[in-house]
Amino acid sequence: MLDNTEENIDKVEGELAQNNAESNKNDQAVEEVENKMAEDAEKSDERHEIPMLDYKSMELEALVDELQKLLQKHPVQQLKANVDAIKNAFNSKFGKLLAAKKEAFLAEGGDSIDFQFSSPIKTTYNKLLGQYKVNRETYYSQLEKQLKENLEKRNRVINELKDLIEKADTKTMYNDFKALQTRWRAIGAVPRTKYNDTWKTYHHHVERFYDLLHLSKDFRELDFKHNLEEKLKLIKQAEDLVNEEDVNVAFKQLQELHRVWKEDIGPVDKEYREDIWNKFSEITKKIHDSRHDYFRSLRSKHQEIIDAKLAVVEEIKNYNYTSNKTHSDWQKSINEIENLRKKYFNAGKLPHHKSEAVWQEFKSATNKFNSAKNNFYRNEKNQKNDNLKKKMELVELAESLKDNENWEETTNVMKRIQADWKRIGNVPRKFSDDIWKRFKEACNFYFDRLHARKDELNQEQQEVVNAKKEFLEKFKASEGKATLEQIEETIAQWKELGKLPRNSRHIDGKFNKEVEVKLEELNLGKEEIAMIKFKNIIDAYAAEEDYRKLDNEQQFIRKKIDEAVREIQQLENNLSFISNASKENPLVKNVHADINRFKESLDLWQLKLDYLKKLDY
Repeated sequence: MLDNTEENIDKVEGELAQNNAESNKNDQAVEEVENKMAEDAEKSDERHEIPMLDYKSMELEALVDELQKLLQKHPVQQLKANVDAIKNAFNSKFGKLLAAKKEAFLAEGGDSIDFQFSSPIKTTYNKLLGQYKVNRETYYSQLEKQLKENLEKRNRVINELKDLIEKADTKTMYNDFKALQTRWRAIGAVPRTKYNDTWKTYHHHVERFYDLLHLSKDFRELDFKHNLEEKLKLIKQAEDLVNEEDVNVAFKQLQELHRVWKEDIGPVDKEYREDIWNKFSEITKKIHDSRHDYFRSLRSKHQEIIDAKLAVVEEIKNYNYTSNKTHSDWQKSINEIENLRKKYFNAGKLPHHKSEAVWQEFKSATNKFNSAKNNFYRNEKNQKNDNLKKKMELVELAESLKDNENWEETTNVMKRIQADWKRIGNVPRKFSDDIWKRFKEACNFYFDRLHARKDELNQEQQEVVNAKKEFLEKFKASEGKATLEQIEETIAQWKELGKLPRNSRHIDGKFNKEVEVKLEELNLGKEEIAMIKFKNIIDAYAAEEDYRKLDNEQQFIRKKIDEAVREIQQLENNLSFISNASKENPLVKNVHADINRFKESLDLWQLKLDYLKKLDY
């Protein structure tokens, strides 16, 4: 019999221990919800949602405009999500622009140490961002002051409630209590660390008040009944939240239910207090547990992202750049490392407390590469200074020979130093244009003198002039439509007559115009006609050994190619802004027509450049 009694005692104590454990778990869940509720109450003014635009697709100017609009139209405490999104988009786009500018600078022979780039749009952006930070700091300083004032107001209400209970004036105490309740509810948020303690103190004295309200039993019972009905409604709403798929939505709504329970609804009869609170706490724990399960799975996802990022870090650490010898080699490596950087960032986002260690690993790996790259360009800078010294020697030599009249020997030397110039590598960018101008002027001056002398001394060339004038007159007088073969034969005959002296080369121009007239009478494509004209002119320059005109022609064509490429890029970029428009839209049609026109022009300029490159001069 005694044994059975001990067993029953053990069983009861076990059940009590289990109930206490469950109660503790419920209390922990409730505490977490109410702490979050206190935090959100502090930030209630931040909850207004501003539409989140597609900032990633915007250009830098549009992003700055949007940032300015946000600062002008919305309270600063509501801007954080939108401003962060704009910052991410701006930094990404500006980083790409900066990388492109640096790549172009290096391609032109610049040193990475000397690279600088300033942008008015970046200056405006930094100014607006600075304004945002100042406004935000001002707001939160004022908020902190307001929270402290609200805490003092709530403490005054609590003290007045205590006095009310101690005096217990049955005639006025109920109405006075209702007035205190109204004041309490009108007071705003308090510091989150004080929220729960303040409310518990207030609620304790509210229950004391109702327990003392003997003479107004009807009022008390009516209040208790109303409060019980309202709290049962909250329990029903909480039960519905258990099945809410979005745990964050459920948790936010649960916080609001707890706020209403604590702030807006008074106590119930002692008979029901513990029972309904336990029900509400149990439901709270279910929602709390669902949320914890969700974040546990999220932590697992974070670990996958960390692993992916660390794998990229290992790729960067193991990247072999030791065989890089030239600027081209390093440009290739820079592009490959940039692709790994993109892979790192595309692996996903992490909370700051998880990302910092991984980020330091990433920085360490990229810093190692950047250090080697900078060493290369530092050494290349020294090489460029050596090249500058060598080219200055050639400039001085060319300038000393430009007036020399030992034609044969000097001509050979001038041609040799031109070849030497091409073999010497790049020089520092700030000297490049000046020394090239001096070298080119000295060479041109000498070869102009050489050509002038040849024109004066060559008596046979006058016969060429007379022959070509006569040939030109016959060609102009010829009647009927010529075939392409006949025109090409005429051009060949013209070339066979010989080279015109420098002061008579305008005759070539007249002949070329007559050829153009004949070609336009044929049923040929524009590109074919243009290339025939072009080859005729270039072949004449080559025959005359007029290397300056050939060089000028090549520079002109390269400039036209660059212009066509820029126009195409600009038009294609414009299309991206009207991507939603129909293909039949007149504006879209015009843009496509312009793109095709520039592409045709580009193809023709490229053909001309290819033809020039084939010439041996």
